[in-house]
Amino acid sequence: MERINLTTKPSAGYELLDSGREEKLERFGEVVLIRPDPQALWEKKLGAGEWGKAHGRYIRKGNGGEWQSSRSDLLDGWPIKFGGLQFLIKPTSFKHVGLFPEQLSNWEWISTQKPTNVLNLFGYTGGATLAAAAAGASVMHVDASKTAVAWARENAQLSGLDKKPIRWIVEDALTFVKREIKRGTKYDAIIMDPPAFGHGPAGELWKFEENFLELLALCEELLSEKPLFVLINGYAAGYSPLAFAYNLERFEKKYGGTIEYGDLGIEEKSGSSTALGINRLLPCGIFARWRT
Repeated sequence: MERINLTTKPSAGYELLDSGREEKLERFGEVVLIRPDPQALWEKKLGAGEWGKAHGRYIRKGNGGEWQSSRSDLLDGWPIKFGGLQFLIKPTSFKHVGLFPEQLSNWEWISTQKPTNVLNLFGYTGGATLAAAAAGASVMHVDASKTAVAWARENAQLSGLDKKPIRWIVEDALTFVKREIKRGTKYDAIIMDPPAFGHGPAGELWKFEENFLELLALCEELLSEKPLFVLINGYAAGYSPLAFAYNLERFEKKYGGTIEYGDLGIEEKSGSSTALGINRLLPCGIFARWRT
């Protein structure tokens, strides 16, 4: 078991320009946005003038929020190229824009594993699905949100992957996995990005602390005789990546292989290094992955 940190660096499609005071300044293609981020509990490096050039800013209001922008077309969305794929960036009322750039290292890792039959649970807008499909895999993409699945399909079309063997399923993850077990379906790789809390399309309730262990045990029944990997990502559940890693030991004991776990982060473009001798990193989540 090895702890590593995965870092997304600035690129033509996306950059973290600055962060601080619980906000982040990001460039998606040619559009610059300001979004809240409680992890950025430090001072900003860029001045108010640079932050003032942003095309849109998300403002929290009650249990939700709204975007403030001088551009009338901001909420219509725009495409960007990122990690060899294309994504539709579209600011939503719940702060997200349809892309989690910190996942780039995982997408690249998925490609190197050369999976043939992949299950992606809580697949959202499809980054991992597209990475697997581009690597030649047949992918089952599952998410409880009809809107998210439609968005993922649009990203597949933008990326030229809409003819690849991807099945798009709108269903509760637990419900789907139980049904796949009854069907006798097998996968050589499983990816999951379970939220802290959520609802299925039929009102099914998902709570991470109550349902995660059950889901992982069920997923073990879906693995083929010679599986390749299981990848777990987490954001808001509040657990250490060690918790994910310990749960992957069941696969290591059964099939051998190795486990890696750690933090996901994004490197700022600012160019100003910290006392550690590296550019500042914004923590963005955790992961653990087992591979044979």
